[in-house]
Amino acid sequence: MPIVAQSTETTDWVSRFADEVIEESERRAPGKPVVVASGLSPSGPIHLGNLREVMTPHLVADEIRRRGYQVRHLISWDDYDRYRKVPAGVPGVDETWAEHIGKPLTSVPAPKGSPYPNWAEHFKAAMVESLAELGVEFDGISQTEQYTSGVYREQILHAMRHRADIDAILAQYRTKKAPAKKQQQKPVDEAELEAAEGSGAAAEDDGSSGSAGYFPYKPYCGNCEKDLTTVTSYDDDSTELTYSCTSCGFSETVRLNEFNRGKLVWKVDWPMRWAYEGVVFEPSGVDHSSPGSSFQVGGQIVGIFGGKQPIGPMYAFVGISGMAKMSSSKGGVPTPADALKIMEPQLLRWLYARRRPNQSFKVAFDQEIQRLYDEWDRLEAKVADGSVLPADAAAHSRAVRTASGELPRTPRPLPYRTLASVADITAGHEDQALRILSDLDPANPLTSLDEARPRYDKAEAWINTHVPADQRTIVRDEPDTELLKSLDEQARESLRLLLDGLADNWSLDGLTHLVYGVPKVQAGFSPDATPKELPAEIKTAQRTFFALLYQLLVSRDTGPRLPTLLLAVGQERVRTLLGE
Repeated sequence: MPIVAQSTETTDWVSRFADEVIEESERRAPGKPVVVASGLSPSGPIHLGNLREVMTPHLVADEIRRRGYQVRHLISWDDYDRYRKVPAGVPGVDETWAEHIGKPLTSVPAPKGSPYPNWAEHFKAAMVESLAELGVEFDGISQTEQYTSGVYREQILHAMRHRADIDAILAQYRTKKAPAKKQQQKPVDEAELEAAEGSGAAAEDDGSSGSAGYFPYKPYCGNCEKDLTTVTSYDDDSTELTYSCTSCGFSETVRLNEFNRGKLVWKVDWPMRWAYEGVVFEPSGVDHSSPGSSFQVGGQIVGIFGGKQPIGPMYAFVGISGMAKMSSSKGGVPTPADALKIMEPQLLRWLYARRRPNQSFKVAFDQEIQRLYDEWDRLEAKVADGSVLPADAAAHSRAVRTASGELPRTPRPLPYRTLASVADITAGHEDQALRILSDLDPANPLTSLDEARPRYDKAEAWINTHVPADQRTIVRDEPDTELLKSLDEQARESLRLLLDGLADNWSLDGLTHLVYGVPKVQAGFSPDATPKELPAEIKTAQRTFFALLYQLLVSRDTGPRLPTLLLAVGQERVRTLLGE
């Protein structure tokens, strides 16, 4: 492999892990591609917590690629896991799906109306599409294909021969329990999505508990296809295995060296794959920090297969602004596809890149998304003028490009909150939206909405799907004559000053200067006076003036930023509604 010096500007967590992974890979498998891994179980919607399971190794793998090394990022689709329960709220699914509990996910029908052949493929497809949009390169591995084609046969036989050794390791943890944690109710806007449970790490048997002893292998029943089976005997020499099914009563004897309808239990399966694939780096969720967790136990069991435990940071929760805590087994959980409907891939990548894996963060579906976009745009400006800090520059670089090149971006990235306001006010009328956006900067007008896409489309989707109807902006059709008649002389003068300045200030910057300047002029100050030069009463006067304008234009005390709102309403209509 070529040795490429680390850039001095990439002093971030990704670079530090890349250094460690390259060094460890050279030690374990010199001259071979670096292997990093993720695991995803398509048991239901794959949510934004699960995405951290992918983005953490992706970012590290991409940094290693940038340095000229060959890397394989494996995503193991745990589609041979058992179907555990019927998720709530999934369209096209009803209580009849309960009859499939215990079957492999690839043997469960897809939701009604789905074009995909089974449950696993249905939920996998949305994630694959999102990963492509995010620029994530990976090698997908279907565990159904691996097990049913006999790829792991030797590993299974090896595990069965060493079942006593595996049982002894597991026995060290069976009586240990993690200390009980006091549950604390959190406000809705601090809700968390549990980070991915490490591909199959949800509670399950660690092996057969039948009277014949411990076995690290679970057959799927030859009659009902479920894993509610118990191994009743096994012969190492002939590999004859007998099992019985507690669900349907079926039993049979098979030769395990020819049998491909079953899998190793999770706590053995995961370390077996580490050894088989030569994984050097794989993160794990916070649930793996507890005694007897899959990652901790796997670190001992992997030696039985002649492998080593990967380097792997524990990653923290991903929060969702304004939504209740949910697990991945429930329907309606925010997924990467949901996030990508309202934000560009660069922003979503940035959220995962800028925080160390052990730091929690939130993905915003509420008003907070506007602040996040403002922060992102400020970062872009600092990158452009060279004032950005090194770690922030690294996070930005990882957000906008991969080793393969730049992600597609919006040609004219206008402020997200402005685009959202315009989409709100125009309610789908693209010609009106273009008129308003063209007025933002008359010296350099927008000539087509395509210049503002896809950001405009994301902002419009956010307005239409995440802003409650009672918070949408509806411009008045007629002037509020009662309110206009009731105004005192000072309020009337403020409206006159605004109307007199409209024509000369009809741009975003001009109107911003005008609406903030009117109360200053009324108080005897220059419209250019800075806050430090003004008494505190001016802020109160500005708030009162703004509330009056909102009432006259949209019959509310608040709304979109006033300069944007004025542009959206149009000069002629503004003059009418303000009583000229």
